[in-house]
Order: sequence, then structure tokens, then C-alpha cells
Amino acid sequence: MTALDTYLNLRAFVDELARCGLREACTSPGSRSTPLVLSLVREPRLRSTSHIDERCGGFFALGLAKVSGLPVALACTSGTAAANYAPAVIEAHEARVPLIVLTADRPPELRDVGAGQTIDQIKLYGGAAKWFREVDDQPATPERLRWLRGLACRAYWTALESRPGPVHLNFSLREPLVLEGRLPPEEPGGGGRPDGRPWVRRAAVVVTPDNAGLDELVAELGRRPRALVVAGRAERDPQLGAAVASFAEHAGLPLLAEPTSGARRGACAIAHYDALLRDQAWGAARAPELVLRVGDLPTSKPLRQWLHSLSADTLQIALDPEGAWQDPAGAAAMLLPADPRTLLEALTARLPARDGGDWVTAWTAPDRAAASAIAAALDGLSEPRVAAELGARLPPGLTLVVASSMPIRDVETFFPVRADPPRVLSNRGANGIDGTVSTAFGVAAGASGRVVLLIGDVALAHDIGGLLAARRLGLPLVIVLLHNDGGGIFDFLPVATEGDVFEHHVATPHRLDFGHAAALYGLAHEPVSTPGQLNAALDRALAGTGATLISVRSDRKRNVALHRRIWEAVRVAV
Repeated sequence: MTALDTYLNLRAFVDELARCGLREACTSPGSRSTPLVLSLVREPRLRSTSHIDERCGGFFALGLAKVSGLPVALACTSGTAAANYAPAVIEAHEARVPLIVLTADRPPELRDVGAGQTIDQIKLYGGAAKWFREVDDQPATPERLRWLRGLACRAYWTALESRPGPVHLNFSLREPLVLEGRLPPEEPGGGGRPDGRPWVRRAAVVVTPDNAGLDELVAELGRRPRALVVAGRAERDPQLGAAVASFAEHAGLPLLAEPTSGARRGACAIAHYDALLRDQAWGAARAPELVLRVGDLPTSKPLRQWLHSLSADTLQIALDPEGAWQDPAGAAAMLLPADPRTLLEALTARLPARDGGDWVTAWTAPDRAAASAIAAALDGLSEPRVAAELGARLPPGLTLVVASSMPIRDVETFFPVRADPPRVLSNRGANGIDGTVSTAFGVAAGASGRVVLLIGDVALAHDIGGLLAARRLGLPLVIVLLHNDGGGIFDFLPVATEGDVFEHHVATPHRLDFGHAAALYGLAHEPVSTPGQLNAALDRALAGTGATLISVRSDRKRNVALHRRIWEAVRVAV
């Protein structure tokens, strides 16, 4: 084996990835990965971004793949560098995001014998990787190059098709790792197929329901007029939200839509179900006869509990393009493995239009009353007010990335119904806070419009290194920080009664001044304390070209009290 063989092999492999449609690669520094990184970076059809920290690089790639819907390649050296991709790989698996993970490894003779920077990388990500292949080092014969081209196609299409997710290719690379001289332009065997075509093409497959299935749905909707639609996170199809709202309006069905669904729009959308359903008697009076569920289950615990408590007589139908089992309570009676937009458009064409009458009004009127009660309670700048302001003010062409924990819950509770909402993305596959900053910068690298990140202070501290993308990559991002000096969500839980142990070991106050972090990483910093200051800072940041950190200080105990006052005000109002 020579370096020339290695680089000829990898050039063919990367060329084939580009032919399939790969346009983004995220690399991290190392020695053993040199041939992989150089081959990716020198492919002119790819934009390759450099990431010092593999964990940040993994989540940056996740954000890019989320916003584009296309696979993104990751490349790193051997050892714990590859292990640092694990959180992003797990999130990609759970959230169905396509990644192509390329890890460099020592050859077999250097494994398990004490060689440096060598760990067991075989199936390193376990079941989180949709597919794994060990790629050994072989001479660059025509047969080998043809095999590598097919391998690249299989990796790309496997990551993208059916249930999207991460694939892992582990490359065994021997020294020398740097080519002496130039790589010859010709390829043994003649190279790829003519006209830039991939070695293996795969036709896109859209899973559609058969006529019998559609007829059954139409019949059930006719027999069960007290029906409603629940729409959870569905990030892959930006047009799905509008299709869900259009179907609900045509069929006259209340629509309980999480903002990550893109469907909180239209005359039938219900924005404040999280607050409304905290009143069990109110929810019991509105028990439906049929629930059509689209996307993931929403984050809202009151909504989940209400769905789980419904009688077995309520027919719950879950739509999922891959037939994923999203039913922890065993409440669904029917799982439909069909493309949701295609199915809903077909249903709309078959169903007669109806206004929903008193059934829809039983939801929309209380929702309007709840909105008024919430607006009256939000008289200053608070965590709920920040979510409400973002929901009302952000332009439709913008993307909002929301951290897990309290930010995603406040967005679900306080975002209004809008005709043209911004796109909302969140790492809700595994629901962790790790990598949120890096995910948002990845989204900013791939989005056509501006990107705003709503994040808590613990999540920002957890991924503080992700801010380096502002300086190294020159990416614009507006970060709205909810700074309550700890994990505010835990103050809502029974563990908050555990005194000093709770404060130090669960709430984890850190006393950090994030203005210093902004200065270190090259972000503008704007502390704000009123709604007017927040909106002015947002306007300035969105009109600029750099990265800005807008800090909103909050008190955890007062935040809990405010939420409880809001829930009580909604209960009284309806």
C-alpha cells in the first residue's frame, strides 16, 4: 500500500458522494484522518467547515442536515475523537436526521496492542448507526475503485432513504498519510459514470395510502364528527405544516399544533392547549371521538396525559412516513405508514368541506380567552414574555432554533397562532441540551434566511465551545439567552423541595457572566431588561451581519410563580 493508493481510493469515494448530492462536510483536525480530511476539503463541490471540537462538529453537521434535509459528512481522527460524535449521532438517530460519519482508524495490526490513540471503533455507535461498514486499506485497482464508488452511493442513499439517520464508515488507514507529489488526474478503470451521474442511483419513494385505507379514514371521520388533529415535531418537510392546517380547516377539526410542526396556523389552530388542558374537567368535557396524530408526540405533558387518558372508544390514529412506533401509552389503535402530506392532501380531496360548528368553537373560543389572560399576565420581561414576543415578531422567512428544557416548553405554551409562522427547529429526538449552540450555527450555515437561537444558560454553558463558530466560520446568529443561573425546569419539579442539595446538585447555579464569553468568541453582547429593549435589540441584531448574544436575566423562583399565575388565570378565564 502506498499513499497514492490511499488518495486515489478516497478521491473516488468522495467524488461519488458529491455525485449523489453531498454538498457539506464537517472536519476536525488529526493525523490519522489526514487523507480523509484532505480528500473532502479538496473536492470543489463540497463546502467543508473546520471544527476544533468533534462534539461541536457533530452537532453543527446535525443542524446543517436538519435545515437542508440532506446528508452531511463528518470526518475525524481515531480514538476518543470519534467517541465525541456519539451525542450527535444518537440525536440524529432519534430525530431521523441523515449523517455520514467517516472515522479514521489504525489498521488491524495496531489495534489492541498498545498503539497510541487507538480504541475499539467497530460499531462504535451501536444501534444509533443505521448502517456500519469497516473500510480496509487496499491497492487502488479498477475493481477496488468501483467498489468504493458503490460504497459511497450506498452510504449516501442509506442515510437519506426510508427512515433517515446516521451511517458510520470506519476507515483503516496506514502510513504514509501524506502524498508526495501531485495526485494524477486519471483514475485506474476510467473513473465514474458519464455526465456526472452517480454509480448507483436510487429513485425517491413516497409511501402513499391505498384507496381502501383512505376510504376507511373518510368513513371513520364521518362516523366520529368530534375529531381533532394533534401535530408534533415534523422538521423534514417544510410544507407539511401548511398541509396539516389546510386539512384541519377543510374538515372542520380543532388543530393542536406544536410550533415545531409548522402547523400552528389557520382558523382551527389552538395555541394554548398546554395551559387549557391543565384543567382536567375542561379537558374531559372535550374528549374527542377520533384523534389524528401527525409527527412526534408534542412536548406538552398536559397534552400527552390528556391523550393517554382518553377512553378506548376514542380512535387514535398515528401517521408516520416510516411507521415509527410513537405511542408510549399504547393509546393508538391504528398506525399508518404513509407520507403525511400526501395522505392529508388525498383526504382533503375526498372529504366534503365542513366548518366544525360548535365542536371547533368549543376549542377556539377558550383559546382566545386564554390568549387574553396570558397577555394580561405578561406585563414585564420574563421567560414566557420572551417566547411570546419571538412568536409574534419573528418574520416568516426566519428559522428559530429552540433549546430543550424550559425554552421549548415556553415556545409551545406561548407562541400565538400565525398565518405565516417562522420555521421552528429543536433537538427533540433524545431531548438533550447538549450541542444546542453548535446545532444552531449549523442551521445558520444552511438556512436561506436569518436564524435565532432561544437557549437557557445551562445549555449555553454546556456547549460554550460552540460559540467559536462565530469567529472561525464568520456565521451570523442571534442568540437570545434566558439567564436564570441554573436549570430552571427543575424548580417546577418535586425535587425542588430538597433544600441545599437541590440547589447545588440539581439546579446547578454557576454565576457565569456570559458577556465575557461573548467578548472571547467575538459576539456582540446586549443585556436587556424590558420588552422594548428586547425588541430593539432583536431588530438591530437581525439587521446586522455578525453574531449577537442578547441576555435576559430571570429569577427561577419568580419564573415558577409566574407560570402558575398564568395557568390559574387561564383556568379562571375559560
